[in-house]
Amino acid sequence: MNDPVAAREALMIEAIGEAGSLIESVRGLTPVLQDIGREIGQADASLRETLASFEGRMAAITENAKTRTVQHLAARADEAARRLIEQQGRAMADAARVAFGAELGATIQRLRSALQPLIERPNRRWEQWLMYVAVAAVASATTWAFAVSLGAR
Repeated sequence: MNDPVAAREALMIEAIGEAGSLIESVRGLTPVLQDIGREIGQADASLRETLASFEGRMAAITENAKTRTVQHLAARADEAARRLIEQQGRAMADAARVAFGAELGATIQRLRSALQPLIERPNRRWEQWLMYVAVAAVASATTWAFAVSLGAR
């Protein structure tokens, strides 16, 4: 065995033997790998079905969330609109009250300034009554004269 050629041949024979056993081991793994491939295919199909079901459920959940969100936004918008209408009504009433108060105040002030001379004038009510009595006497005399002239005819 000291001969290098013989040692090399022995190593080659041993390596060929090991390669043959390795090939046999790989041939033995082929059915196992085929089984694993089928199981992976089944797992893939099952995963695809599960994913499709999940996507359907997520679409339903998303649609429900959208509907509820729109309902919530619509309710809040209605509430905000009602509050805004109430605030505008109060603001308009306040503005009308202020405008009416200012206009009424100005009118009262004009009336007060117009009536001030009458208020400050001495109390002469008998002059007004005297004028009414004079008008009534003239009307009565005219009516009597008219009646007498009609009766004379």
